[in-house]
Amino acid sequence: MFRYLLALNPVERNIQRIDIRTGDSSVVVGGLTAVPDGIAVDVRRRHAYWTNMGEPVAPTDRSPTSDSELDFYGKNGSLERVDLDGTHRTTIIPQGSFVTGKQLVGAWSQGRLYWSDREGARVLSARLDGTDLRDEVVVATTDADRRIVRNQCVGVAVDEEAGLLYWTQKGASKGNDGRIFRTSLRTPIFDRVVEELWSDLPEPIDLHLDVAAGLVYWTDRGAPPRGNTLNRAPIPPPGTQGADVTVLARDFREPIGLAVDTDAGLAYVGDLSGEVRAVELDGTGERRLVRAPGGFTGIAGI
Repeated sequence: MFRYLLALNPVERNIQRIDIRTGDSSVVVGGLTAVPDGIAVDVRRRHAYWTNMGEPVAPTDRSPTSDSELDFYGKNGSLERVDLDGTHRTTIIPQGSFVTGKQLVGAWSQGRLYWSDREGARVLSARLDGTDLRDEVVVATTDADRRIVRNQCVGVAVDEEAGLLYWTQKGASKGNDGRIFRTSLRTPIFDRVVEELWSDLPEPIDLHLDVAAGLVYWTDRGAPPRGNTLNRAPIPPPGTQGADVTVLARDFREPIGLAVDTDAGLAYVGDLSGEVRAVELDGTGERRLVRAPGGFTGIAGI
């Protein structure tokens, strides 16, 4: 079971450690100036990894009212690593190696990291030291097609045993054009068959697979009542589409990060209002763990 969470706060520009019993938080790493978004924890090696979206271009005639008004198309994404005690921070994939880093997961048995590149319209992977950077999914290959929002990848998850990659394409903000996809990692990239599992979702963001239970969880920051939610559905068998979606919790304010503790029967959801909520997986209840200044993107449990 988790003892604490690591949560990215791009507004406060830090990684926070949150005690899951008390909700008390402390800063583990500060000075995160490149808009951190996805985080993954390698418990055995005692490392945390995170993606950076890179500094966006803001409107010059007004203050932006939402992140949708920020231009993240500059190729300035990067990936960093730090020890769990906050020491030995290092960049393992330098700025400019991809466009916009989003959700990050570790396939620890393979020694690889997987993450979505939103404005790059692709999913990438690399070894834990940052070498062997490669595309796993390429949705669009031209600048024009990469600017089509429905082509942009956000969430990612890996079934290591089955060799399957899952990802979300959220679509336009509040556009009900979100989709979840799956493909095999065991075939060459140009031979991979892509399955569209769910479509017409409000705006799916981060993913989590519970392979043992045959379930997939995701956050959705779309319009209510189906959006601003935590969702769950059975993982569909090969060649079949996803079944009906169960909403486990509602009324978030732009939920992003997701950490599922199956041993405790809880899912932790972080949103852009600065709230982290603990939700019972059986749907019987929920509680606010913390409300902090700024807002949370990726979270991970330890």
